[in-house]
Amino acid sequence: MGIETKQLTTLHEHASYDVADFPVPTGREEEWRFTPLRRLRDLHKGAAADGKVIVDVAAAPEVTVETVGRDDERIGKAYVPADRVSAQAYASYAHATVVTVRKEVVATEPTVLTLRGEGGVAYGHTTIILEPFAQATVVLDHIGSAAYADNVEFVVGDGAALTVFSLQNWASDAVHLSHQHAKLGRDARFKSFTVSLGGDVVRVAPSVAYDAPGGDAELYGVYFADGGQHLEHRLLVDHTQPNCRSRVDYRGALQDEDAHAVWIGDVIIRAEAEGTDTYELNRNLVLTDGTRVDSVPNLEILTGEVAGAGHASASGRLDDQHLFYLQARGIPYDTARRMVVRGFLGQLIDRIDLPELKERVMAAIDEEIDR
Repeated sequence: MGIETKQLTTLHEHASYDVADFPVPTGREEEWRFTPLRRLRDLHKGAAADGKVIVDVAAAPEVTVETVGRDDERIGKAYVPADRVSAQAYASYAHATVVTVRKEVVATEPTVLTLRGEGGVAYGHTTIILEPFAQATVVLDHIGSAAYADNVEFVVGDGAALTVFSLQNWASDAVHLSHQHAKLGRDARFKSFTVSLGGDVVRVAPSVAYDAPGGDAELYGVYFADGGQHLEHRLLVDHTQPNCRSRVDYRGALQDEDAHAVWIGDVIIRAEAEGTDTYELNRNLVLTDGTRVDSVPNLEILTGEVAGAGHASASGRLDDQHLFYLQARGIPYDTARRMVVRGFLGQLIDRIDLPELKERVMAAIDEEIDR
């Protein structure tokens, strides 16, 4: 399959299943200029798969989970790779995991996919399909050590509702590059929550496309970068249908030397997407000297008939006045610091409606603060 050229916008101009359609990145390209290529363990150069990532599944009783080969016709229908690593992952995976929720079925509990790295380079593919009017929650939990590149497709049918939690809880030496794409049918609802805490280099690219009017997407994210760690989130919401809605809210904290957080938020409102209502927000809290934040919201509007469109970005240091206020009331410095960071990130963590997962994320944040 060759390059697709249907997109007329200046953002994300082409996509292809063929690795040869993408040159090897040099770091000068807009989409790679923030990523430390030397630390990717040659994933961007087509490194051979010499390791593995094991997928363990705890599925809701109403959900079907299958391990399929590359010839399964359900694979690759919702998403075309948008960069070289994504195309390499599509060309290199041996087996894919397909999760299906049948028409009008409501899953009574979350389906949890635990992806455990066991060293080396690995490629993967996951497809999650909700047929019309189905409802489900899926957790993608990434642990262990690997250099892993994968694509995840979410196909949300007409009137269906999918909530996804993606946790990057890798070991400290792991590298993970992931594209996670949602395709929404008529009046479909999609909510994703990305939590990035572990790993050496993590680059997650969530994206949303609308296949019919009335779709609603909410994308939330929390991340905490420590010294030397690179956490990158590159979002794309592509409004191609009328009367659709999107909300994006990502928040991060950074501490210690050479901690680096990157957030790119691209929203496109095409000429045919009249009545679009969209807003994206990124905020970063800098806890120590020596860190770096790159936050770039992009909003491209190709029609004048929108219900609402906006974006905002803010990065700043921990407010000494907040700490002074708490310390003046007898609260020790370390406790005051934890309270401020918890309050900043907790506004999003409170949106996690799975109590055990919510507690686990907050405990992990506390551990990060205390390092």
